[in-house]
Amino acid sequence: MTDFLQLFLSGLATGSIYAVAALGFTLLWQASGTINFAQGEFVMLPAFIMLGFNAIGAPLLVSFVLTCGVAVLVLGWGFKRGIADPLLRFGMMPIVVATIGLAIAMRSGVRAGFSAEAHPFPSLFADKLFNIAGVTVTLADLGTLALSLLLVFGTQAFLAKTVTGRAMQAVAQNTDSATVLGINVPRMIFYTFAVNALLACAAALLVTPTYLAKFDMGESLGNKAFFAAIIGGFNNSRGALLGGLIVGVCENLAAAYISPTYKDAVALVIFMLVILFKPQGLLGKKAERKV
Repeated sequence: MTDFLQLFLSGLATGSIYAVAALGFTLLWQASGTINFAQGEFVMLPAFIMLGFNAIGAPLLVSFVLTCGVAVLVLGWGFKRGIADPLLRFGMMPIVVATIGLAIAMRSGVRAGFSAEAHPFPSLFADKLFNIAGVTVTLADLGTLALSLLLVFGTQAFLAKTVTGRAMQAVAQNTDSATVLGINVPRMIFYTFAVNALLACAAALLVTPTYLAKFDMGESLGNKAFFAAIIGGFNNSRGALLGGLIVGVCENLAAAYISPTYKDAVALVIFMLVILFKPQGLLGKKAERKV
């Protein structure tokens, strides 16, 4: 039982990182109808940018803040203006193809610039263990889970409680009506891309100390985050949290009780089961579209 609880808590910490990355999928889809298959690389690139700032002497938190600024400019504004805006008018397929190509280009560029080796990444948390009722828990797991939940619920509160957040939701529901109401639609969509970039930076800060900074780290993370978003409900931000936690816990348990070989296949199996029995996701709602 003790081993199970340790695996469960560790899975929650990992799953909460998937949830932060999955939240980016749901936000972009809700606000602009964009699916970004380079989402994992959007987490990978800030990790290397933070390492770059750290290498020139900037403390970790200062590196994180500077990286957030770079990410909003490059992964927020640049991605929106350079890829999303020109291609959205042609439908979803060009966006899908473009973001897959962008992911490949980002991996190749980082590999050429930083090498293919895995680079150690400083942790935000001290290397400390806690023993709670016989269950050994690391400070990193507790801190990662707490910060990830704070990010998810904080994003939800921002969307639900602030004027800007409500305007972003109005744009997501109906851009024409939002325009009539005087909402600056392009600005609200940019805010969504900017929030996605910030969430990617936060995910990089939390996940990289464990998985190390490597050019292909975003590939697996992006796939699991996408599956988590679908499992929870692609049109529901709380679904991103639920899907991420389910994937994180289940893959930890599968690795321990079945075989580590099947760990990376767990998200795909859960995804297929959910698609078969509840296509809209566990918390998602059926969306009707006019053609």
